[in-house]
Amino acid sequence: MIKIFLLLVVSIMLFADYGCEFENKNYLEICQRAIKSGVSGEYVNEFLTSPSKIDKFDEASLNAMQPALIPLHKKNEKKANNTLVEKYLPEIVAHLKEYAEVYDYAESRYGVNREIVASILMKETKLGKIKLTHDAFTVFNTMVVKSKPETDRDKWLINMGKSNMVSIIKHCFDRGIGVEECTLPSSYAGAIGIPQFMPNNFAYAEGYKKEIGDLTNMSDAIVSTSKYLYKKGSFTQLIDWDNMPNIAELESKWYEFQENNDNASFCYDKNPRSNEPMDCYACDKSELNSVRECSKKIMRYNNSSNYAVGVIRLAYDAHKMLKSQDISPFETKGF
Repeated sequence: MIKIFLLLVVSIMLFADYGCEFENKNYLEICQRAIKSGVSGEYVNEFLTSPSKIDKFDEASLNAMQPALIPLHKKNEKKANNTLVEKYLPEIVAHLKEYAEVYDYAESRYGVNREIVASILMKETKLGKIKLTHDAFTVFNTMVVKSKPETDRDKWLINMGKSNMVSIIKHCFDRGIGVEECTLPSSYAGAIGIPQFMPNNFAYAEGYKKEIGDLTNMSDAIVSTSKYLYKKGSFTQLIDWDNMPNIAELESKWYEFQENNDNASFCYDKNPRSNEPMDCYACDKSELNSVRECSKKIMRYNNSSNYAVGVIRLAYDAHKMLKSQDISPFETKGF
C-alpha cells in the first residue's frame, strides 16, 4: 500500500514538474517532450497558449504536400535540374571560388565533395537567393491541427509536425529567444535556412570554425551541409569524378526510364520506408555502382531520385568547369 502511495506521489510530482495540462493530446505530448528535452514548463506553456502561435495556420503549405501533387513535383524537379545546368552552373563555379577556404575546411573535416555541397545549396535556395515566405512553426502546427489521422501518410505528417514543433521550441528556448520573437522563415515544407534543414536536423548545424551554426550564413551552411551528409549519409570519402560515367547521358536515360515506369527508383529495388518493390534503374548495372552509392547518400538529404541525380549532374559539370579553368577544387588555402 505504501509503495502504491509513493508511486502516486512521484507521478503527481512529475506531472506537476511538467506543468502540461492541455486537453489537446497532441499539444500535451509536445509539451511533455519539450520539457523532457530541457525546456522550462513556463516557456512551453506560453508557447502553446500564445494565439500568435497556435491560432495561425498555413493551409497552402499543407495543400502543397498532398500525395496528388507528387507527379507534379517530380516533373518540376526534372525541369529545375535542366534549368540549373543551363543557367546557373557558372554561378556554382563562382561560388566555389569565393568560398574556397570554407570548402577546404569542410572537405578536410567531413570528406564530402565541395561540388556536391554547392549543388545542394543551389538546388535548395539558389545559394541563398530564394526568399523563404512561410513560418516553420505555423507550417508544422497546421500539419498537426488540420491533418486527420485517417491514413498512414496523415499519421506520419502529424508525428513529423509534433516532432518539429518540439525542436523549434527547444531551439528558441536554448537561445533565449522570446516566444513572440521565435519566428523561423521557412519553405512550405518547414525547411529552414540556406541548406533547408528541417528543425529536427538542427543538431547537424555547425559553424565555420565555431560550434554553433547559423543556417542563414553561407559559410555555416556549407559546413552544416557537409556535416549532415557525413553523419546521415555516411559520406566519408571524396568522389573520384574521373571514374564517373557520362552523367549527362545517364541523366537523360534515367528520365526516359522513369517515364515508362510508374514505380521507378534510381537506386532502390525496395522502398526504404515501406519495403515495397520498386523498379530500380541502376540496380542491375555494375558500371553504375559508384553513381548508385552516391545517390543513396544524397537521398538521405532528400529522398527523391530526381533530386539525387540532379545534384550529381550539377556537381559533375561544376567539377569539369573548374578543371577546365585550371582551378584545383582541392587546393588548400591554409586555414
